[in-house]
Amino acid sequence: MPQTNELTKRGYTKVVRKKVGPTWTPTVNMRKRDPSLPAFMPAGEGNPLGTHAMYLSWPAYLIHGTHDTRKIGRQSSSGCIGLFNYMIEELFTITPVGAQVRVI
Repeated sequence: MPQTNELTKRGYTKVVRKKVGPTWTPTVNMRKRDPSLPAFMPAGEGNPLGTHAMYLSWPAYLIHGTHDTRKIGRQSSSGCIGLFNYMIEELFTITPVGAQVRVI
């Protein structure tokens, strides 16, 4: 489902946590927009966060991979930055917790 620009924050934030094999818990607002979403999803093939995730200081905003490569380069999330799994793995490796992130 296409999303809109107002879901994407812009400005400075930082990486506060990193996780290999992230689990996913949709926010209340996500579940209001799409009641078919599960309350929780474990790590694995169907998880929309892909193989790696970097959590930002903005609540519920992440830089993460995705198993659904059709979403790359489109407004298809609730503000997160989705990358190909191989790209997030590389970025994950070189980005320390505390690194500043600028979203433009």
